[in-house]
Amino acid sequence: MLREIQARPLPGIPMAILLTLATGAGIYLFYLGARAESGPEAIAGIVFMTLAGIGMAGLFTVAPNEGKVLTLFGTYKGTAKTPGLWYTNPLMTKKEISLRIRNFETNKLKVNDARSNPVEIGAIVVWKVIDTAEASFEVNDYVQYVAVQSESAVRALASSYPYDHHGDDAIALSTHPTEVSKGLLEALHDRLGKAGVEVIEARISHLAYAPEIAAAMLQRQQASAIVAARQTIVEGAVGMVEMALDALSAREIVTLDDERKASMVSNLLVVLCSDRAAQPVVNTGTLYS
Repeated sequence: MLREIQARPLPGIPMAILLTLATGAGIYLFYLGARAESGPEAIAGIVFMTLAGIGMAGLFTVAPNEGKVLTLFGTYKGTAKTPGLWYTNPLMTKKEISLRIRNFETNKLKVNDARSNPVEIGAIVVWKVIDTAEASFEVNDYVQYVAVQSESAVRALASSYPYDHHGDDAIALSTHPTEVSKGLLEALHDRLGKAGVEVIEARISHLAYAPEIAAAMLQRQQASAIVAARQTIVEGAVGMVEMALDALSAREIVTLDDERKASMVSNLLVVLCSDRAAQPVVNTGTLYS
């Protein structure tokens, strides 16, 4: 496995001046030779201009957050990362690699979650190249590699967790975004590290049930919410009934036997737990009539 080597090219400005002077000297010699009809001077001028033209191919620039991978006859010679104008062997190939931070958003993928429910999921991956040698020589196209491996990691992640926890404490896609994003980040680190790519951030950008089961899952979620609300209402109603009975007994307002207590509890629970306002019935007789 190739590792990045820091290249040390020559400063480009002095070499650019030298090559410019060589070109000018060649033009001047060629002019003198042509004017004096001197073959050697004209040939020398042509040689100077040819060598200067070949030498110009060794000049290259490096922009901020950019690397130039240098290879000579198929052999990796290093990477130039320092911004500026530089000079190297004119026969070297110079491949540009961007070191800037990039965003990649996956397509909306249709995957089965851990409970085999079809869901739609998408993610955003923030990444950058940190090893230009690996990015250039370990994979065929590192940009495409990031795209394919990111979608593969998202598919694997979605099939590892359920969409919803359904009352237990298990990690779910919809309720534990921090844990899910951390798992996705670790998976991408393992997959993309061999391509010289560092994943800075990964998070879920889209999550929903597939259209064919979305309506059924919505009804289930509504039913779960109704059950949870009813449980809270019943717990509160029971506490209020208990407080009422204790207050009546402590203040000796009225003494109720077990049958009347049961009737009172039933009436209070109906009033407190009903979906609609209860219609009161006024008792005009005695307590026991």
